[in-house]
Amino acid sequence: MVKYGLDYTRCRWILPLLLGIGVIFGIIALAGRGWLESQTLPYVQQASLWESCRRPGPGGEWTCESLMGYAWGRAAAATYLVGFILLVICFALAIIAFAIDTLRFNFIRGIGGLLFVAAVFSIMGLVIYPVKFSTEIDMTGINMFSWAYGFGWTTAIMEICLGFFFCCLPNYEDQILGNVKPTYFYSSP
Repeated sequence: MVKYGLDYTRCRWILPLLLGIGVIFGIIALAGRGWLESQTLPYVQQASLWESCRRPGPGGEWTCESLMGYAWGRAAAATYLVGFILLVICFALAIIAFAIDTLRFNFIRGIGGLLFVAAVFSIMGLVIYPVKFSTEIDMTGINMFSWAYGFGWTTAIMEICLGFFFCCLPNYEDQILGNVKPTYFYSSP
């Protein structure tokens, strides 16, 4: 990407594309019912960010209880949701920043800072949830934090990594815009 510069059409949209993938992973984490699941038979426990469901046996009906009745449930959902909203704002700002012909590198650094704030909120929600869930909700058998919870962590890790990339990108402004003469290490005789 640095070799061709951000004017190279295909490379210009890599960062907004990665932010878009992070948004998709965040939607999966918010909507997924697999934050916590039973690991072994009988499969009687299943939970999302919003509710906890259990059934008496393998053939029984699922009964669900909202986690919004708990202060920690509201806190976990709110902090993760704030992190997700900030990620969506960063995605929109990145599309605007890279759609303009002349890149505004200070604008890009601001997106990186906002991504770090989004990561802090997401991680707060991802830490509150398992700590309080495992102490306040009665669990039966062996349970595991599952795929949707993993998508939440993947979103948080992407926010941190993309935040570093957005913050460091303006340091290479001249190389990206092609204002620096290339240096050759091999000289011909």
